[in-house]
Amino acid sequence: MKTENFVKKINEVKEKDKLDISMLEDLSIGLMNLVSLEEHCFFSYAKTKDDKFLKMLDIVRELRKKLMLLIVKKDDESEKWCMSKHFLASSMRLYEIGNRLFHERKEKEAKEMYHDAAELYGFFWELNSGSEKIEIKNEKGIFSSVKKLLECCNE
Repeated sequence: MKTENFVKKINEVKEKDKLDISMLEDLSIGLMNLVSLEEHCFFSYAKTKDDKFLKMLDIVRELRKKLMLLIVKKDDESEKWCMSKHFLASSMRLYEIGNRLFHERKEKEAKEMYHDAAELYGFFWELNSGSEKIEIKNEKGIFSSVKKLLECCNE
């Protein structure tokens, strides 16, 4: 199964004690989509009352939980796990709203949504970066502080 190979590859990187942030960034985007799939399964069940959507929801949720453990460490008593899920979900929703606004030629509003989506995504990485705190060195926001860490094209 492809998912098992993906998890195996991530575990190999972790064992080498080498942080491949581009792979983890891809994983975080995948997690966003899994949260969205959970929501779609729920709403499909609510609309149809077809139990197959509840079964799908459970399978997708378990996969999301397993993959989230590769980035989000449950090592303290904070709400990091839930916050991480909600940062990713909210970031993706605002990104999608930005896409709709941009398509409607509402460029200013779209850019604001994109900025807010990036900020929430930045908070996800601040929360899960392993460092105590990422300093915000300018008024551009948290995403500006973590974007160098998230160079996605390093292969």
